[in-house]
Amino acid sequence: MENHLITITGQEHYFGIEPYEVEELVYIAKEPDNLYDPEAIRIELPFVGIIGYVANSTTTVFRGTLSAGSLYDKIGDYAYARIMFASHEGIIAEVLPKEAVEA
Repeated sequence: MENHLITITGQEHYFGIEPYEVEELVYIAKEPDNLYDPEAIRIELPFVGIIGYVANSTTTVFRGTLSAGSLYDKIGDYAYARIMFASHEGIIAEVLPKEAVEA
């Protein structure tokens, strides 16, 4: 898998930026039954649950990062991401293949 960066959004609907720490791994999973976005990819932390979503709108995707729609077919049902930057402006993470994390 190539190096893919994503913007994480929606954290204000969950726990804000509190759960996000630079270098931390998060679980990303497709959510095909999402009523609002059939390409939704949720962001989760163990013991916490959903903490956001991969951005999928031209107004929320940071330049140089992939939208959820662009990432959707590049991962299986799930993958992982490492938090690279976290601020009140947004969160950027690097997508990691599950084989790299689960090996």
